[in-house]
Formats: sequence, C-alpha cells, structure tokens
Amino acid sequence: MSSADDTDDLTRRLDDLASIDAIKQLKHRYWRACDGKDPKAFRDCFIASGARIDYGPLGAYDDAEPLATIFGQVALHKVDGEYVIFDMHHGMHPDITLTSATTAIGRWTLKFRQVNLLDRTETLMTGEYDDEYVVEDGEWKMSASTLTERWALHRPLGDDAVVRPGTFLE
Repeated sequence: MSSADDTDDLTRRLDDLASIDAIKQLKHRYWRACDGKDPKAFRDCFIASGARIDYGPLGAYDDAEPLATIFGQVALHKVDGEYVIFDMHHGMHPDITLTSATTAIGRWTLKFRQVNLLDRTETLMTGEYDDEYVVEDGEWKMSASTLTERWALHRPLGDDAVVRPGTFLE
C-alpha cells in the first residue's frame, strides 16, 4: 500500500469518527432538549420535513412537527406557575454505523424517569432507540426514530414525597 493510500485511509477514518461524534452530540442535544423543556431544540434535532417517528404509546408520526407540539404542551404544562412534569433521559450504549458519507443508522439504550405532579406518580422505563440520520444543510439530523419500550414501572408518589422543581430556561 502506498503512503497516499495510507493517508487517504487515515483521512477517511478521521472523517468517519468526526461523523459518529457529531451524531452522538445530536442525540445528546435531543435528550437535553427533552429534559430542559426546550421544544425548539427538540424540533431542531430532526430533518426539516418528513421525519418518521414511532414512539409506541406516544404515537407514530410522519413529521417531527406534531410530536414537537405535543412535547411542548406536556413539558411546558404549569399549574399555579410551576411545572408539573419532570423528565430524565439518559442514553447509553451507542451503536452507530455510517452507511454513506451523509447517512447513518444508530441504536441507543434509554434509561428514562418521569415525575408527574398532576397524578403524583413516578415512571421508570428503559427502551431501545433505532434511529436513522442524514446530513441536512451540513448538519447531522434524525430522519427516523423508533423507541421500543423494554419494561416500565409506574408507581404513585407517597404522601411523604417532596419534589423540588429546578430551574429551566424560558
């Protein structure tokens, strides 16, 4: 193999690593948007039009806009001026495969927790995301996302439970 071939191979491998890192950053921005109650940042993680999304009990959509609207209604719901739904998304075990210079697939494990002060419950859930990614306007975006729930625990908050709301960007 010539040194030009070695250089080309090294350049390709570095480009692939940069793409995989950008996809990881995208998915982490998505989860931060969910937990930070940021519908615009949530929406910006998907392609401009036509994203295929299937989140099981949360519904299936042929574009991200309807889901972003529902997300905003739930995440930003307040009672007496205070938020009442608190989410925690932790994604791990990324398995990302580049299928071309501008497309990729990925799988992530989700660890989710929600406190709902409207019905005074806590939900724990784990699942698997299967995503598709494309480069749109020079940035990696999700073009498809499916969440398969593996198991969930839903339980009431006891009368002694104290939930202290934090600070969110508005």
